[in-house]
Amino acid sequence: MYTTRRPQKGFTLIELIIFIVVVGIGVTGVLSVFSTNVKASADPLVRKQALAIAESLLEEILLKDFREHPSFGSNGSGGVCNAGTGTNRALWTNVCEYNTFTSAGITDVLGNAIPSLSGYSVLPPVAVSTVTISGVTLKMVVVQVTDTQNNVVSLTGYRGNF
Repeated sequence: MYTTRRPQKGFTLIELIIFIVVVGIGVTGVLSVFSTNVKASADPLVRKQALAIAESLLEEILLKDFREHPSFGSNGSGGVCNAGTGTNRALWTNVCEYNTFTSAGITDVLGNAIPSLSGYSVLPPVAVSTVTISGVTLKMVVVQVTDTQNNVVSLTGYRGNF
């Protein structure tokens, strides 16, 4: 009598070990890519926060009066804006008073520090200057905000006397 051997089903121990090693290497590679992406995902948030701070300050400045400063001539040319005094920006009445404004840490309009934004700063200082474009005298305002990673977001706006 002849007996026939049935083929064996399953994997050997060596095949299983090799499979586990290969899959482990693949998973490690994929996880390292995810880890790099997760570390970099906070960067856009920091940049957006700095942009929001710069936009807010620029809007605050541009909503102030254009009003001529006494050191300017009648058309707003011939001088440099004088900076406002004190830390209470709510008392500042015109665009020129923001010239050379800086803030290490972000403050509200009354000068109160906002603790969650302490890593941001308004540096270099706000620059307000008078420019003439197509015969129209404008105040050019440049606001720069430095974020927690020392990147600078810069915005420029113009205020006219209309």
